[in-house]
Amino acid sequence: MPKLHLKPNRDRAVRRFHPWIFSGALARLEGAAEPGVVEVIAAEGEFLGRGFYNPNSQIVCRMLTWQDEAIDAEFFQRRIETAYRIRRRLFETKATDSFRLVNAEGDGLPGLIVDKYAGYLAVQISTLGMSHFRNEIVAALQNIMQPQGIFERSTGAALNEEGLQPVTKTLAGNEPPASLQIRENNLLFAVNIHEGQKTGFFLDQRENRAWVARICAGRKLLNGFGYTGAFSVYARQGGAQRIVTVDSSVPAIELAKKNFTINGFEIASEDFVAADLFRYLRSTMQRFDFIILDPPAFAHRQKDVDNAARAYKDINLQAMKVIESGGLLLSCSCSQPFSPDLFQKILFGAAADAGRVVRILGQSGHAPDHPISVYHPEGRYLQAMLLHVS
Repeated sequence: MPKLHLKPNRDRAVRRFHPWIFSGALARLEGAAEPGVVEVIAAEGEFLGRGFYNPNSQIVCRMLTWQDEAIDAEFFQRRIETAYRIRRRLFETKATDSFRLVNAEGDGLPGLIVDKYAGYLAVQISTLGMSHFRNEIVAALQNIMQPQGIFERSTGAALNEEGLQPVTKTLAGNEPPASLQIRENNLLFAVNIHEGQKTGFFLDQRENRAWVARICAGRKLLNGFGYTGAFSVYARQGGAQRIVTVDSSVPAIELAKKNFTINGFEIASEDFVAADLFRYLRSTMQRFDFIILDPPAFAHRQKDVDNAARAYKDINLQAMKVIESGGLLLSCSCSQPFSPDLFQKILFGAAADAGRVVRILGQSGHAPDHPISVYHPEGRYLQAMLLHVS
């Protein structure tokens, strides 16, 4: 097996179980120079583990194990079985039939996402290493989960950095229907695995949606960047007086209406608005006492942070201008380059410019089926802050 030798004093992160090795730490490669599984060797010659080598990526090696074990079908079977065992007791209930089964580095499988939607599995592969083991992954998923079908939806600009082409196809079993109905906390949602954002639904916001349902009774609520309307459905269940859902996508607004309908909730057409939220907040004469901001990621890379910070500040500033005194603002960021400290500073700037008194009532992040390795803090991307505005 080829051996990847590290430079002196560049093995500290690997010894601390961080899964990424950057090109600057590489001293030399002994053996074949093609992408594939390699042994990672410290400068002094000590075996550190095995990972997948990709010379075309800035992350030149992604660690798979720190033990002397084969990277084969049995390896993926063990890792996915462990991931399922963690979730099974927490999420696979009569009330909820959908959850994240594999969360990349959080489950020791860099570049692999697997979401369970009722009887189907949605797979997302974003690294060259995982793509080389597609067949082994599919076999393990079939053995462990016995799904009706497995559908891969691997898209996005990040694939180019790994030398990958987009993949959207059924890998095994039946092709999922265009509108697949799932259950979450006894609420129903229509999911489009083929075309929806991420793998079709924001499973990571499950606990935050339930949080909203517990505190929204009697309030006039605006769900900004509403997408499938999931926050709106939870708010209706929680007894919100009025709910306005805004999204720039007409298909998303229609999907939000559908999710109201399948849960038996009445629809007021004027409360489902296809509009740019930045413009909507600047022009609306309405006032709300609960606003939810759950925008798409404004920053995917460190170089995007400055522009993204301005966008986050602006949207929160506009929301604070139209919120009633004593109102609540749940502000979210799913931009991985943003630290909690930076996000809080942005909210501070928005509050100061709006001239509002703002208190942080609570903070949250991913749902527990999106675990983060303590050795890989970069795996944290979702932040949610509940603010009291007066």
